[in-house]
Amino acid sequence: MAKKGVEKLPIAVPNIKALEIFQLLAGVNKKIGRLKSEFNHSIVNDSIVSMFSLKESVQSTRIEGTQVTFSEMLEDRGNENPSWEKIEVLNYHKALQYGASLIKNGYPISTRMIKDLHATLMEHARGTNSSGGEFRRIQNFIGPTNRIEDAVYIPIGAHEIDSYMENLEFFINSTPHNSFSKFNKTDGFVFDEESDPIIKTAIVHAQFESIHPFLDGNGRLGRILIVLLAIKEELVEVPVFLVSEELERERARYYALLNGVRGDHPDWYSWIKFYVISCGRMADSLLHKLKEAEKLAALGIRKCMLESEKNIWLYTFSDPVTTAARVSESLKISPATARKGLKTLSEAGLLYTDEITKRNKKFRNYDLMRILN
Repeated sequence: MAKKGVEKLPIAVPNIKALEIFQLLAGVNKKIGRLKSEFNHSIVNDSIVSMFSLKESVQSTRIEGTQVTFSEMLEDRGNENPSWEKIEVLNYHKALQYGASLIKNGYPISTRMIKDLHATLMEHARGTNSSGGEFRRIQNFIGPTNRIEDAVYIPIGAHEIDSYMENLEFFINSTPHNSFSKFNKTDGFVFDEESDPIIKTAIVHAQFESIHPFLDGNGRLGRILIVLLAIKEELVEVPVFLVSEELERERARYYALLNGVRGDHPDWYSWIKFYVISCGRMADSLLHKLKEAEKLAALGIRKCMLESEKNIWLYTFSDPVTTAARVSESLKISPATARKGLKTLSEAGLLYTDEITKRNKKFRNYDLMRILN
């Protein structure tokens, strides 16, 4: 039988379960703190953030069933007619960067922002039956077929969306509201709007997915909200709180535990525990990749004889499959200097290029691509 609806925030879990969550959380918060510090002092900070964000965009859309890979996105840069799958990745990346810039400029996460981000996500993408940036006006459902009889979850009715999103918005922005659920001491430990930031991102993501305010794009937008809230809560300073890869590894469990917070008997403990563990794994993975990228960058710098070569080398950390034209435009150097520098880096074994191709040659930083994958 399908679960129906979700309760408004905040939430409560049994005290003994809350204690277990806090024990897990202590170690994960240390890892996230180290991740934040390492990024702030990295020689490839800006470049690698761009690549991690693109990787997040790929992984998040793969959860929804697309098959495009990170390597394909790198190879396809500059293509003026990308496939719909690649459009979805590009839209995700654009929405993520746009949202992060708004948060950094002091904007609150609001219903208006969420609608704007959704419009960006849906631009020229599949799901054209969904009005970009507009809440649904009909009942929807989640299930393996197009029949509501087979649904595993039936979200709240369209007439309730505004009320639920208002409740979520106040929770996100740590502002008490009369819509907040009331609990007794016997209900357990209450995770409210002042909760630990990691816990808060877990709750906000699951609640948004459960409200399911749009006809399409809810999953992707819900994962963008994780990153934006992490920046707002100062878990990180740049969009690198990228948990989609870990969620995609256990997609079936991810969906099942999300569904567990819904209905008349919500199990928030199991979802939050899974999410916190996933965040710990994410931090371990990103720290390892960052360290390896820094080693690679330092190795290349030692092989560079000219300042222009060093700049081109570091540029490839934001564009691992590049061309002389893009290097010239981005670094504001002459095409001849760009071509010469790329050729030197290729001869030094830092980049690879196909010698047969004469025009529009691509130069690939395969070592970095291997690290990021």
